[in-house]
Amino acid sequence: MGSKTKFFVISFYLVSFCCLSQNTFIPDDNFEQVLIDLGLDSGPLDDFVPTSNITTVTSLDLSFDTTGLNISNLTGIEDFTSLNQLFVQNNQLTSIDVSSNTNLQILWCFNNQLSDLNVSQNPNLISLRCEDNLLTNLDTLNNINLNVLICERNNLSTLNVSNNTGLSRLQCGSNNLTSLDVSNNSNLSYLSCPQNNITTLNVENNNKLTTLLCFENTISALNLSKNFNLTEIDCSNNALCSLNLNNGNNTNMTSINFEFNPNLNCVVVDNPDADHTTWQPSNFANYVNSNEACSDFIPVDSLDTVFGTSYTLPTLNNGNYFTEPNGMGTALNAGSIINSTQTIFIYNQTSCYSNQTSFSVIINNEDYFIPKYFTPNNDGINDVWQVYDRLNLVNNISIYNRYGKLLKFLPNTTAGWDGTYNGQILNSDSYWYEIILNSKEVLRGYFTLKR
Repeated sequence: MGSKTKFFVISFYLVSFCCLSQNTFIPDDNFEQVLIDLGLDSGPLDDFVPTSNITTVTSLDLSFDTTGLNISNLTGIEDFTSLNQLFVQNNQLTSIDVSSNTNLQILWCFNNQLSDLNVSQNPNLISLRCEDNLLTNLDTLNNINLNVLICERNNLSTLNVSNNTGLSRLQCGSNNLTSLDVSNNSNLSYLSCPQNNITTLNVENNNKLTTLLCFENTISALNLSKNFNLTEIDCSNNALCSLNLNNGNNTNMTSINFEFNPNLNCVVVDNPDADHTTWQPSNFANYVNSNEACSDFIPVDSLDTVFGTSYTLPTLNNGNYFTEPNGMGTALNAGSIINSTQTIFIYNQTSCYSNQTSFSVIINNEDYFIPKYFTPNNDGINDVWQVYDRLNLVNNISIYNRYGKLLKFLPNTTAGWDGTYNGQILNSDSYWYEIILNSKEVLRGYFTLKR
C-alpha cells in the first residue's frame, strides 16, 4: 500500500472516530424520540444524539404522564452531565445508571421494573422516588442531603436512613421491613411505614412529626408523648399493648385510628374526660392519664380478710392464687385449705398487663385477733390496722398516741385505721388501743406502725 493510500485510510478512521465521539448512543427508540420531540436531536431515529446538545440539559422528563413512554433502556443518560432533575417514572426500565449524573438533585423512577438502584454517586440528591419497583436493597448512606425518600411497594427487608439527617418525608410502606430506626431523623415531619413486619418503632426523637402512618405491622408499644406536633396517626391493625398519646396536642389532632389492636385495653391521653368520639374506634372508652393506670382495667377478683381456725379457698372468676406478689411463689388452687396465717395474692395477667389484689387469712383459735403491727404503704398488704372479731364480741375501739391523744374512734371491727390523723400521715411509732367489749370488759395494749 502506497503512502498516499495509507494516509487516506488513517484520515478516514480518524474522521469517523471524531464524528462518532461527538454523538451519544441512544439504543432505545422511545428515548430517542423524546429527545427529538424536545429538539435535542434532529432525527430520524438512528440511535444517536449529538452529545453537545445534551451536556447542558439540567432537567429531563421522560415520564410524559401516568401511562409513560415505554422506555426500557436508558443508555445514554450518562452524557447528561449537567442534569439535576430526572423524571423517568411509569416506564419499563429494568436498570438505570446515574453514576455519571453527579449533579442530580431529583430522581423519580417509580413504577418501573428496577431490581437494583445505585445512588451512591449522587451526593446532591434531595428527592428520591423509587416506589413500585422490585428493589431488594437501597443504600442512601451517601445521600446526606436527602429530604424526601419514597420507596414504597418494593421488596426491601432493611432500610438504613441514619445518614439522612435532613429527611423530612419518609414513605417505606408495603415492604418486608422488620425494623426501622429513625432516631437520627429529627427533621422528619411525615413518616409512613405501613404494611411491613415492624415490631418496634421509636419516634421519641422526632418531635417535628405531624403524620405517622404505621398500620398493619406487629408493633407492640407506641410512645407518642414527645410528638407535640402530631395531628394524624394511624396505627390500626397492630399488636399494640401500649399507646401513649399524652403529648399536650390532643385537641389539635385531626385523625386518630388505633382500631383492631385486640390487646390494647387502654390509651394514655392528655385528658381522659375529653370527648374522643371522633377517634377510631369511636366506642373505645378506656382513656387514662398514665400507663400505670392501664392495669386497673384488668379484671381481678377481690376477697376480704378472713379470720378463723381454717379457710378453704373459693373458686375465682378472674385471677389465680399465689403466695407471693406478681404471680410468684407457690400457686394455690381453689379448694385448698389454709391452716396458717398468711397473705394470699390473686394475680391476673393478660398478654400486656397484669393486676392483682391480696387478702389476709388469719388463723386463730381465739375469739378475736389484735394485730401487733401494720404497714400503711399502699402496697395492698397489711395497709390497715384492724381487729378481727370472730364472734362479734367487740363494741368499739379507740386509738391513742403515746401522749394519750385520741387519734381514731372505731365504732366496731368492720373498720380499720390507716395511720392518719385529720388527713395527715403519722410517723412510724407505737400506738395504744382501748377495746370495749359488749360485756363492758376493757382490753388495752399497743401496736406498731411501720413505714
